[in-house]
Amino acid sequence: MIIGGSGFIGTRLSLRLAQAKKLFQIVDIASSGFFPEMVLKADVREPLSLIFSTQPIAFINLAAEHRDDVQPLSLYDQVNVDGSRNVCDLARSKGVNKIIFTSSVAIYGFAPLGTNESGAIAPFNDYGRTKWEAEQIYKEWQAEDPQNRTLVIVRPTVVFGERNRGNVFNLLRQIASGKFVMVGDGLNRKSMAYVENIAAFLEYSLDFKPGVHIYNYIDKPDFTMNTLVAHVNKLLGRSAEIKFRLPFSLGLLIGSCFDLVAKIIGKKFPISAIRVKKFCANSVYESAIESTGFIPPVPLMDAIEKTVRFEFIEDHKNEQVFYSE
Repeated sequence: MIIGGSGFIGTRLSLRLAQAKKLFQIVDIASSGFFPEMVLKADVREPLSLIFSTQPIAFINLAAEHRDDVQPLSLYDQVNVDGSRNVCDLARSKGVNKIIFTSSVAIYGFAPLGTNESGAIAPFNDYGRTKWEAEQIYKEWQAEDPQNRTLVIVRPTVVFGERNRGNVFNLLRQIASGKFVMVGDGLNRKSMAYVENIAAFLEYSLDFKPGVHIYNYIDKPDFTMNTLVAHVNKLLGRSAEIKFRLPFSLGLLIGSCFDLVAKIIGKKFPISAIRVKKFCANSVYESAIESTGFIPPVPLMDAIEKTVRFEFIEDHKNEQVFYSE
């Protein structure tokens, strides 16, 4: 059962399971553009009382409130925290002993370089806070029957891939438009995660045994912003040189000005102070996933090329897209 399976990661996971001829069902508030016949409509914010055609063996919970600009802020708690309680209650009532939950590296906040699964918990926003609180709810559920219950917590870094309209796509679109301006020196490094690889790991983790399994998800290597931008320019047949740069302080000032205008007129902008901070920050994580034997199916360089080609070279204008951070 893929809860939140109509979204970006859920759709990619569903495609993998379908190709492998594995039975699955989607539980989501929205329909699926790829598997509409597989959807049970439900809202995780409400107690879940669902009738399944086949007894589930596992819940994979991808449902989340995750954007930077969510209003009201209570939605983070309703979806991420209350939703997790409802998923656990459903698992109890249906006798499901395996839950896979996608958390986030946002629980670490602006983390030190190389933060692994034992890193200090210091979220700087409600998204990170509520993901951490949700993890505790799932741990309590597993602890009720530790010999039989399996809990897998996956903490992805920023996720990108074909059809996604999040922060990585916005960066790629700026580069493709020829209007990209580098803020800061571009030496900060970013951990990234390709959607196909995350979906593959979620599928892989279905075979994990009882216990609590917690993993950051990162595709290596970690590129500097300079390297990433230069690589994308090359893929687009352009010079790798980055011609325009703004000092971080000026970029932050511009982001703050957009925040003020947004507050006055009630309109959201793609530029904000928090997005400038996130763009210029280092976000480099480590993961223990290698110890599980999992091998990502797509190398990171290939993943970037696949995404750039799909979005900016090939024609996919009329196909479904997914909006996220």
